[in-house]
Amino acid sequence: MTTEREIIRKTEKMIDELKSVCSTYGLGNASSEYKIITEIFLYKYLNDKFIYETKKVAKELNENSTTKEVEKYLDSLGPEQFSILTMRMGANVAKIQNSYRVSTLFNNQNSTMPEFYELFDNALIGISNDNVDIFSVKTGSKEKIKLFDTLSQYITESDKRNAFFRAMISKLVEFSFENAFSEKYDFFATIFEYLIKDYNKDFGKYAEYYTPNSIARIIAKILAPDPTQNVTLYDPAAGSGTLLLALAHQIGEENCTIYSQDISQKSNEFLRLNLILNNLVHSLGNVIHGDTLLNPAHLNKEKNGLAKFDYIVSNPPFKTDFSDTRNDLDNEKFKERFFAGVPNIPNKDKDKMAIYLLFIQHILYSLKEEGKSAIVVPTGFLTGQSGIERKIREKLIDSKMLKGVISMPSNIFANTGTNVSVIFLDKTNVNGKVLLVDGANLGIKIKDGKNQKTVLRENEIEKIVEVFNQLKEEKDFSVLVNFDDIKEKKYSFSAGQYFPVKIEKVEMSDEEFNNMISSFKNKVEEYYKIQNELHKELVSNLEKIKYE
Repeated sequence: MTTEREIIRKTEKMIDELKSVCSTYGLGNASSEYKIITEIFLYKYLNDKFIYETKKVAKELNENSTTKEVEKYLDSLGPEQFSILTMRMGANVAKIQNSYRVSTLFNNQNSTMPEFYELFDNALIGISNDNVDIFSVKTGSKEKIKLFDTLSQYITESDKRNAFFRAMISKLVEFSFENAFSEKYDFFATIFEYLIKDYNKDFGKYAEYYTPNSIARIIAKILAPDPTQNVTLYDPAAGSGTLLLALAHQIGEENCTIYSQDISQKSNEFLRLNLILNNLVHSLGNVIHGDTLLNPAHLNKEKNGLAKFDYIVSNPPFKTDFSDTRNDLDNEKFKERFFAGVPNIPNKDKDKMAIYLLFIQHILYSLKEEGKSAIVVPTGFLTGQSGIERKIREKLIDSKMLKGVISMPSNIFANTGTNVSVIFLDKTNVNGKVLLVDGANLGIKIKDGKNQKTVLRENEIEKIVEVFNQLKEEKDFSVLVNFDDIKEKKYSFSAGQYFPVKIEKVEMSDEEFNNMISSFKNKVEEYYKIQNELHKELVSNLEKIKYE
C-alpha cells in the first residue's frame, strides 16, 4: 500500500525533473517557465485521470487492469464507442483522444513528419479544443481562454525543440498519478504549493502573494464550522485560489459553487489548475480574468446589478499603483459601492496606493444579507485613522457586521514584511459580540530561501479556531468586546487595547516600604551625580577643542 507521503515524494520528484529539463535547455527562471511546467503537469494529470476513469466505467475492465490494458482497450474503440465512453465519465473528466495520449507521443518521439515538437503542440491544442466548453476560463468580455498554448513557441532555438520535448515526454512516461486520485484536498494543496512555489513572485500589476495554507484552513474552519449546502463562494482578487479551495473543501466541493475574478492572467491559470486538481471543474466557467474594481464581471440574475454571495474570502493586494484607473473609480456611478472613498494619487510612491481599501468596500457591497466574509488586511488597518480606513471600520461596527479579528504573527507571508490580520464579517451578528485575538507571539521562525517565515504549528491552528468559534477569552490572547466598547476606543480593532490592565498588589510593612523608597532615592541621586560629572567632562573637552 503506497502511503500519501510516498505519493507526494514521487510527485515532487517528477516536478523537479521537469524543472531540471527547463534548466538544461536554458529556460530556468525564464518568464515562460511557469507556463511550460504547469501546462505539462496538467497535461499529464488529465491524461492519467482519463485512463483512471476509463478503468472505472468500462465494463470490459476492472480496478486491477493495468495502464497498458486500458490503453489497448481504448485503441480498440471506434469513434461512436469512444463518445459513449466519455459520456459515461461525466463532464469533470477531460476527453483525451488516443493520438494525444502521453504513451502515444512517447512512442512517436522520433517522428520527423511532422516534427516531434509539432506532435506535442498538436496534442495540447487538440485537448484544448475538444474540452473548450467545460475546461475554459473567461475574460471579462466572455472570451474563452483555452487550457493549453503551443509550448514550442517558448523554445527560441528551433533546433532544440525536438530534444526538449523528447526529454519532457520521457519524464512523464516514467510517472503515474494513478495512486493520487484517491487522495483529497490536503494532498493536492501540498502538491499545488510545491508546483508553483518558484513562480509565485510579484508579477504584473497586482502582487500575487500565495496565502499560506495555515491561514486558509483557519479561515475556512471559522467561516463554515457547520455543514451547509448549495452556497456560493467568491473572491474578487482570487490569486491562485488558496482561500477559495480551503473553504470549498470545508463546506464540501459538491455543496458549493466558486466565483472569482483577478486581473492577473498568471493567477487565473494557477486557479484553473487548482480547481481541476480539486474536483471543482463545475466552477471553471465562473473564473474571470479582468479588473474587478473597474469592471466586475459577476452580475445578478436580472443583469442589472452585481451578484451577491453567501461567502466571500480574499487576500487582496495591499498597495499598488492604480493611478491609471483611479479617477474612473472615483465616479458617481461607483459611489454606492465605494462609499468610504477612493485613495488619492500621491505625489511620490504611487506603488503604495492602498488598493485593498477598495477591495474591502467591494466585498461589503457583494455580500448577501446573511453573508459571511473573511478578509486579509495589513494590521495597520485595525487602528488607522485616515478617512477611508476609519469610515470602513465605522461601517462594520455601526452596521453590526464585525464578528472578530485575528492578528497574525509577523512574517507569516514569507515574501512581504507587512504584518497581517484577518477580519471576519457576519451580517447575522447583529446581537452578538466581537472577539479580538492577538496571535503575534504564535508560530516558529524558519528560513524560506532568502527570507524568514513564521509557520503556525498544528496545535496553534487548532487553538485559534477553538477560541474563535467558542468565543473564549484567554489572558493576553483573546478578548470579547461589544460594539459600544469599540466605538469608545475610536473604532480600534486591536486586541491589545482591550486587554484588562492588572496591577499586582504586594504586601509589605511600613519599614519595608520606606527602605524601598530610600533605595530608589539613593539610586536617583547617584544617577544625577554621574550625569553632572559627565556634563563637566564634556564641557571641559569642548573648551580644549575650541582653543586648540
